[in-house]
Amino acid sequence: MDDTSFFDDFTRLDPTRWYISDGWTNGDWQNCLWSTRAVSLSDGFLRLRFAPGVTADHDYICGEIQTRQSFGYGTYEARFRTGAGSGLNAAFFSYIGPRQQKPHDEIDIEVLLKDPAKVSFNTYVSGKPANGRTAVIPPADKDFNSYAFIWEPDRLRWFVNGSLMHEAKGPAGLPLTPQRIFASLWGSETMTDWMGPFKAPQKPVAMEIDWIAFTKSGEPCRFDQSVLCDKN
Repeated sequence: MDDTSFFDDFTRLDPTRWYISDGWTNGDWQNCLWSTRAVSLSDGFLRLRFAPGVTADHDYICGEIQTRQSFGYGTYEARFRTGAGSGLNAAFFSYIGPRQQKPHDEIDIEVLLKDPAKVSFNTYVSGKPANGRTAVIPPADKDFNSYAFIWEPDRLRWFVNGSLMHEAKGPAGLPLTPQRIFASLWGSETMTDWMGPFKAPQKPVAMEIDWIAFTKSGEPCRFDQSVLCDKN
């Protein structure tokens, strides 16, 4: 685990911090292959794309980054804008699981692009979903929103543009295990009840990320856009 605070504005993709998922999917429900071809940097933004890209088993490629280290209690933040499209999911989240020989713990912020004016919050604790809620937000496909969650031993709070949107209290029912930080854009043709019927996009759809940050628990506001500045 590395609890070092950071603010990354993606003037470059730091290979010591970030790993690009490439060459696999998370399961049969995912209709795109993680690919380095779906991840790019330009104009100070990190772009994760969902795009046509025929491979041996898939008709689409999609983009995901994840930290190489795991992080514990603290404030997790990102500012991003999405495209729109039924059957697509733009996510900023933390995760750890069996691949790291750990229990499946997860904290989610997900914009389902069937309706970019809503965001879903959720957790997994030892593989079981909990603390779910959906909230209305300024449309994510129209402008950038800032998303955050503050993870503490006995409380978990989610924010959008500095406003508290959801809260879960513990310690029972909250994740315990340090987790890696992820951002991803992916699609599904089978999870229609949740993500909507998949509609093949006529052109690539992008999740544009302005910045991602982590502030270790107990540390003050470290950059102007942080939700912690509002709390001070």
